[in-house]
Amino acid sequence: MSAAAVCVAISVGLTACSPGGSSTNESGAGAKQLATASQIEAALQKPTTLTVWGWAPQDAPVIAAFEKAYPKIKINLQNVGSSGTEYTKLQNVIKAGSGVPDVAQIEYNALPSFVLNKSLVNLAQYGQAKNKSKFSDASWEAVNVLGGIYGVPQDTGPLEMFYRPDVFNSLGLSVPQTWDEYIADAKKIHEANPENYITADTGEPNILNGMIWQAGGRPYSTSGTKVSINLQDNGTKRFSSMWGQLVSQGLVDTTVPTFTPDWFTGLANGKYATLITGGWGSGSLINHVPTATGKWRAALLPQYKKGEQANGQTGGSTSAVLAASKHKLAAVGFAQWFSQNKEANQIWVANGATPSMTAVLNSPDWLNQHVDYFGGQQIYKVFAEATRQVSPGWQFLPYQVYANSIVGDSVGQEYAKHGDLQAGLTKWGESLKKYGASQGFTITK
Repeated sequence: MSAAAVCVAISVGLTACSPGGSSTNESGAGAKQLATASQIEAALQKPTTLTVWGWAPQDAPVIAAFEKAYPKIKINLQNVGSSGTEYTKLQNVIKAGSGVPDVAQIEYNALPSFVLNKSLVNLAQYGQAKNKSKFSDASWEAVNVLGGIYGVPQDTGPLEMFYRPDVFNSLGLSVPQTWDEYIADAKKIHEANPENYITADTGEPNILNGMIWQAGGRPYSTSGTKVSINLQDNGTKRFSSMWGQLVSQGLVDTTVPTFTPDWFTGLANGKYATLITGGWGSGSLINHVPTATGKWRAALLPQYKKGEQANGQTGGSTSAVLAASKHKLAAVGFAQWFSQNKEANQIWVANGATPSMTAVLNSPDWLNQHVDYFGGQQIYKVFAEATRQVSPGWQFLPYQVYANSIVGDSVGQEYAKHGDLQAGLTKWGESLKKYGASQGFTITK
């Protein structure tokens, strides 16, 4: 997302939102109800065309199932680009007041910016608050912004460590269960072959935030227009002290960005022994690294101390209803079905998504699957446990998309020169404070 587009979003947001409130810790259960479940269902029985923006591969088959269940509703699915590309276009049509979709896929980290500029419907006013128990704690917390519910969780992204047992076995190494063991293995892997690394990392911001999350860092918080940024808190320093060893000693490949041809090649040929990413990374491996079938496995993230059970999250999206929709009841009904219907969830997980619904997370049909690509491992048992271990209390900035876009100016530079990771994080934090203040936020730290 461009800085200009973010400026527009935030500036509009601050003229419209009121201070106070919390980004979490509220269920939205006390919100004024604007429609009942029966009224929403009735809207789905009337001829209506809804425009939906999304980029997930699951969208088309889920929508086909929805249209079969509700034949009077026609869905105009538009893929205008993924993630930041979509958000830029979404902000532009919101500003123009024309061409706004009824429903849009919005990732958890981008949700607060659209909430602050009053672009989304508070689904708590349409009965969504009562569905809290249907979702994992982390995904529900992510859609709970300023005391409202602003999206229906589609999927989630608990951090996993995918690894190559052939690489570890060839060097007589055990799969690391702690970060100290991970660093020791990294040294042995790189010493055995200087072309090989335990992983590749150029400072990708979503993984960076997820790792800080797992370490106990809570660097961001928002209450109304008050924003706190502290990328020097104890958890962030815990992460930077650990991961900084790998960066400064050249034990991770800091030259190859993710989702590039060279990165996929490294995952295929054993250059990288591990991949730390969200559970959705299983689909990335299956779809983009087919030649490595049978060579990868999944494990829980290493811990800072044996016995700890902490995790972070990266990725995951919501179905959000736009405030400009002229068909709000039908749009709400679609969003709820899209993310909560059993058939829809089966399609989601069949295409590699990690479910956010507890019914699927606890389902033997999902948990007991043997996945051929991962050597027949029951990887979803690992994913379910990883989801349970996601620690509570994380918040994103109301301009997180912008924050992620500038991480290369500070943190990325330290990666590139094998420098001081904490210095890069501190510099990033200072830039985020200045930007927030320039957009009218009150920066409290």
